[in-house]
Amino acid sequence: MKFLSRFYIFIVFAILYAPILVVVLFSFNASGNLSSFSGFTFYWYKDLFRSGEAIEALKNSLVLALCSSALATVLGTLASFSIAHSKSKTYQTIMKSVTNIPMMNPDIVTGVSMMLLFVGVALIFKLNNVLGFWTMLIAHTTFNLPYVILSILPKFKQMDKHLIEAALDLGCTPTQTFFKIEVPAIMPGIISGLMMSFTLSLDDFVISHFVSSPDFKTLPLYIYNQTAHEVKFSMYALCTLMIFTILILLIAVNLAGAKRDKKPTAKQRRVKGGAAK
Repeated sequence: MKFLSRFYIFIVFAILYAPILVVVLFSFNASGNLSSFSGFTFYWYKDLFRSGEAIEALKNSLVLALCSSALATVLGTLASFSIAHSKSKTYQTIMKSVTNIPMMNPDIVTGVSMMLLFVGVALIFKLNNVLGFWTMLIAHTTFNLPYVILSILPKFKQMDKHLIEAALDLGCTPTQTFFKIEVPAIMPGIISGLMMSFTLSLDDFVISHFVSSPDFKTLPLYIYNQTAHEVKFSMYALCTLMIFTILILLIAVNLAGAKRDKKPTAKQRRVKGGAAK
């Protein structure tokens, strides 16, 4: 029975990661075809960086991911603060349910809905070429926001409320208490939400496809346009770079979470201090 369970896990991981390994392997293939692996080379990576269009798409993706993740993190932190500090359980339940809707909604529905919204606004205000960087920024911030809230809200729940009361009793204003007490306490959630937002924005294709313009293309859109005809091996190199970038971000998030879990909480430190006495 143990052998069958391990074999099943092996099959599942093989199906999930075999295509990724093929992409990584053939990005170093000197022959430039999928029939054989003739040798190890970095030629396709050099060819990729010689392409001005690819570099422009990379720059667009990074700018969009940084801006949307930063904006979603700020808005998500404020939204989490509002939900966590609300005294109405009904309000908290409703807001948690509402913020989960974008995560459960299919990407294609979200993309089409946003496209119709932007086009409708453009028609009302008689604007031309409304689709572009700003519409993509709004769209990416919107679908990143629930993930940020999901990362930060539990940190507010885990906080020691007595620290906030003590800070207010000692003369801190609510604003000072938020920045000096609450923000450091929820910082792991902020970092996790920021990294997750950056990753989601960097590799999004479906929603970006509906709200983009020919003047502003991200990496996933560039890859799609290239693979719609003849697949160049420089695309394998580009996909490999994206895979390793996302992998590094995920490892960083997991390491930060593991370090946070090992760090004793304020309550645990008080218990240890009392036991030592």
